Amino acid sequence: MTRNTQEGADARQPLPFTERTPLIAGNWKMNLDHLQAIALVQKLAWGLSDVRHDFSAAEVAVFPPFTDLRSVQTLLAADKLSLTLGAQDVSPHEAGAYTGDISAAMLAKLDVSYVLVGHSERRQGHGESDETVGLKARAAHASGMVPMICVGETAADLEEHGAAAIPVAQLTTALAQLPEDAEFVVAYEPVWAIGSGQAATPEQAEDVARALREHLRDLRGDDRAARTRILYGGSVASQNIAGFMRQPNVDGALVGGASLKVDEFTRIIQFQKHVTAG
Repeated sequence: MTRNTQEGADARQPLPFTERTPLIAGNWKMNLDHLQAIALVQKLAWGLSDVRHDFSAAEVAVFPPFTDLRSVQTLLAADKLSLTLGAQDVSPHEAGAYTGDISAAMLAKLDVSYVLVGHSERRQGHGESDETVGLKARAAHASGMVPMICVGETAADLEEHGAAAIPVAQLTTALAQLPEDAEFVVAYEPVWAIGSGQAATPEQAEDVARALREHLRDLRGDDRAARTRILYGGSVASQNIAGFMRQPNVDGALVGGASLKVDEFTRIIQFQKHVTAG
């Protein structure tokens, strides 16, 4: 199943026809040591093999903690697994006296493909600004990786500014640091939904995703807006993933706690079996 950018067009001219491969990404956060990580990835690979998952129709990525990356990379390479490797964060600095930071060059050497930047837990817990998020995105791009730029509003933001205003502003500032030709993924995560068990409705997710895509047209042109994947994250589960994936501007999901449960994550990845027309 690919996404068609001609669906859901507004009064503006439709975007050029572009197929976007859905992406289901599992953010493990600060969970699992390297041995547990190996076991989870093996079980996930076996489960997806059992259901004959087509990775060309829906990409699957895992984002382990830094200490697990080498072990997971070795397993993916040795067993020729089709899972994509992501990292949860990156330093904006190339190298130097930055104790505890991990550089983009270090991640690239581990065959990391995606890097999360601007997750709400980094913004709130570590005081990361939109400008810092942009610098991290630039560092990831400069080392050949694709930044996954997280945007989202709190309940207070939603009440004060309305839907999409804060995510659009966050994306605008982050992209100011990225070259025009840079590839990136956008992950819309309403902060009020993360870990709450109360996800946004598919219609709410679509409204913000559409606003982000339309703003991308203004920032980067029709072609980049048409090709950029926009994910939804926030209490994603197998029971609600199909509703999100029916939306024309939602191209996948950034999954938190549910990605630690192999059976549940496998069901989420198999969303195509539950998405029907209409």
